[in-house]
Amino acid sequence: MMGGRVSNSEYDALVKLCFNENPYGPPPSVLDAMTGAFKYANRYGYPDGGIVEAIAVHHGVSPENVLIGSGSSEILDIVGTTFLVDHKKVVGVEPTFSAVYEHATGLKASAVRLALRADFHQDIPAIIKAVTDNRGEIGFVYLCNPNNPTGVIVTKEEVKQLLDALPADVPVLIDEAYHHFVENPAYATSIPYVSEGRPVIVTRTFSKIAAMAGMRLGYAIAPANLIQKMGPYIDVMNVNALAKWGGAAALKDTAALNKVRSDILQTRKKTTSALENMGYAVIPSEANFFMVNLRRPAGPVIQGFRKRGILVGRPFPPMFEYMRVSVGKPDEMERFMSAFEALMKA
Repeated sequence: MMGGRVSNSEYDALVKLCFNENPYGPPPSVLDAMTGAFKYANRYGYPDGGIVEAIAVHHGVSPENVLIGSGSSEILDIVGTTFLVDHKKVVGVEPTFSAVYEHATGLKASAVRLALRADFHQDIPAIIKAVTDNRGEIGFVYLCNPNNPTGVIVTKEEVKQLLDALPADVPVLIDEAYHHFVENPAYATSIPYVSEGRPVIVTRTFSKIAAMAGMRLGYAIAPANLIQKMGPYIDVMNVNALAKWGGAAALKDTAALNKVRSDILQTRKKTTSALENMGYAVIPSEANFFMVNLRRPAGPVIQGFRKRGILVGRPFPPMFEYMRVSVGKPDEMERFMSAFEALMKA
């Protein structure tokens, strides 16, 4: 249920553990930057806080390697629009962030959707085989890393295995929306591959760690030739002045972002440990959410939480007995655990 479908007071009263948002809100530095940008609300050619340059410096790339959009979701759509021409296909796993596949369908393209392995990891050899078997028909490969909804990573060795095996003319879209929450040393960002000139498009968002979901700001890091191909399909004015200034400030405030990261991970570990102590298996997550095995259909349980004023994630076929839960503040997770215990006993 989106916020616009209920009254302000009803929305504010809900415990919102459904969209993997940052429950703490933007840090003061970001709020101050956005407040200062209000003076440009009536202008088109306003100073934008140097957002593209700030992103480039942050990642050690050139501005020509950066494309900003209205949330990383817009960037994902642009990748589809650019590379799924002539009914080409996207290859990826399921479940994952399915907006990529939905956009492909809207373009009258299609997706080769592969099952997760039994351990919920993405099956890299199967992805390689799918591309090989459909050579000439593939527009790009999609990896969400860590994956949404499972929170499971693709290791840096697996990413290299994939890139080394694929044809050079098949781009790989790597969605790193939850990059900041990973602790596993087997993981690494794929941005260095851009500097190598590999056909890699890495997307990031300010919606999660920087708590700017409602402001809509995301970006891609990719080789200049791929950015140039995508550029005609995006209007940078879709990103508003406040988001640009807020994003530039967020990149600088590493202390605030690290504090949020620490708090969220600590709360996630406490909650998942409590669930496991109750006998409910949780998929090991490297994100700001987790999936718990309810051992029963998740749909009625999700509705039970809704009746108690708690929003959790929707069902994710084919994992019908698993429920995705975003990590909220400690008091919100205590409320979640109380409701969970009551619902499981019912």
